[in-house]
Amino acid sequence: MYVCMCHAVTEDQVKKAIDGGAGTPRQIARGCKAGTDCGSCVRRIQALLGEHGARPCPTARLAAKLGLAEPETPAAPAPEAVPVAPLRVA
Repeated sequence: MYVCMCHAVTEDQVKKAIDGGAGTPRQIARGCKAGTDCGSCVRRIQALLGEHGARPCPTARLAAKLGLAEPETPAAPAPEAVPVAPLRVA
């Protein structure tokens, strides 16, 4: 099955790259150019990396280039409400 249609890269080629030591989408791209053109294959490459125990997420730069959302950080807890006495008008 093809992973990257732009460069005719198959799933087997990506798996061989991972077995050969590639641990990021960028390292896979260096070897076979998958993910360097339109970018639609990057998520599948990430999934293959994750299945093989490598780093499945793209670098921040690649995520920005592809328009992927930044990971959400947990929101800080809301400060406790401080009771306020009503104003008295004289």
